[in-house]
Amino acid sequence: MNPQVIAQTAPDRPATIMAATGETMTYGELDSLSRRLAGLLRRLGYGPGDHLAMMIDNEILYHPVAWGAWYAGLYFTPVSTRLTASEVAYLVEDSGSRVFIASLAYEALIAELKPGLPQVEHWFLTGAGTGAAEPLLPLLDAETELAIGPADAVGADMLYSSGTTGRPKGIKPRGGATRDEPNPLASLLTKLYGFDAATHYLTPAPLYHGSPTKYSMAVHRAGGTNIIMEGFDAEAALAAIERHRVTHSQWVPTMLHRMARLPDETKARYDLSSHRVAVHAAAPCPPELKRQMIDWWGPIVWEFYAGSEAVGYTSIGSAEALARPGSVGKSVFGDLHILDGEGQPLPPREIGHIFFANGPAMEYHNDPAKTARAYNERGWVTLGDMGSLDEEGYLYLADRKDFMIITGGVNVYPAEIEQLLVMHPGIDDAAVFGIPNEEFGQEVKAVVQPAAWPADEADYKEEIIAYCRAHLSRIKVPRSVDLSTELPRQPNGKLYKTALRAAYLKESQT
Repeated sequence: MNPQVIAQTAPDRPATIMAATGETMTYGELDSLSRRLAGLLRRLGYGPGDHLAMMIDNEILYHPVAWGAWYAGLYFTPVSTRLTASEVAYLVEDSGSRVFIASLAYEALIAELKPGLPQVEHWFLTGAGTGAAEPLLPLLDAETELAIGPADAVGADMLYSSGTTGRPKGIKPRGGATRDEPNPLASLLTKLYGFDAATHYLTPAPLYHGSPTKYSMAVHRAGGTNIIMEGFDAEAALAAIERHRVTHSQWVPTMLHRMARLPDETKARYDLSSHRVAVHAAAPCPPELKRQMIDWWGPIVWEFYAGSEAVGYTSIGSAEALARPGSVGKSVFGDLHILDGEGQPLPPREIGHIFFANGPAMEYHNDPAKTARAYNERGWVTLGDMGSLDEEGYLYLADRKDFMIITGGVNVYPAEIEQLLVMHPGIDDAAVFGIPNEEFGQEVKAVVQPAAWPADEADYKEEIIAYCRAHLSRIKVPRSVDLSTELPRQPNGKLYKTALRAAYLKESQT
């Protein structure tokens, strides 16, 4: 389904509620605004195959813009609000976007971007600005709703990879879908997690990330209600679950970690009895953290492994996760294979390159070379991650190939060490990577974000190394630990180690 279909039978049902303010948009309002934006885009000359970029905060107009582009047949690219001007310009230019819609907070950024992006013909703001871009709402008030029939062509999201190991690339979906054609992800989420008209789905992460965009739009397809947090706060998330009778939610491990560390009296203050499904992904989750969340919330915790490329999907529930700590589940679609560096299959428990077979085709926009590298000669696709399968087909992630440390000829996967470090009560976050070592080629370096800055940094570092020695084999123990006030982790849970590691590599070369 889609908002237009639901608006015909349940126009007054809430489609979106802002968690903090309670601001609400009904399905009738969502459909009308979306189809008026589609009408505006068509009147301006845009249609199937054209691109639109949207740099919008978690606000009530996010979904009308996304659905409006979808109704008009456009590819729409959500842009992170945390990017620099040059990074935004790259995404807009690379995507070929001819329309740019942004929150009012980014009016100054638009003024900076416009001279260098002549391909963008129309700049709009979701609020009333001072002239750098045209306010969108007055135009929509005067616009006619675009009529869209069941067989009419619609658009699709064109998400960009996170860029943790280089320039982000657009993942271009197939075109040609029609309004009432079943959406594969929405069908999968209905099957796995029970998305339906009674769903109250909490999104604590920025909507511009892949999963929040796709999952929240899947909720709209099911006729449910999205509860959108303006920004994540651990206690506010619990309050939102109670206030809005949240049934489903999605998190990243950093959020779970911060909620788990709340005082017991704070946790007990909120009624979470409506909460039936809590899904997490995007970054490795320490098994001990998952056990703590299951002990607190009950067996409602699910984890998945997938990518914006949509070539495969694994899923694991609470009971399975407790029985197989560290697993991200079995394949739900896309057959899993673990291959060595020569492309040969590896036996169970051996770490290698993760490939999905028999899933949908995908391509990276404007990058045929990267697309070719993602495929092997059998037509199987990799997202660049390493892992292993057990004898029953459960997947265990190791790390990205790019982050693997080779020290003394031994492969060390930083994710394992990072998961251990963040469970230390004195650490809020951690990054582990390899730096040059004359004798061993590389050595393990840890950079940690203390929960509270230590009075004696040397003692603190020694404590962290001793903690690692007690839980890790010698080769995995960091040779040194540095402290940081904040690590470059995005709200989608992914740790951006490339720049961090590059600074250390540059230092070693001077």
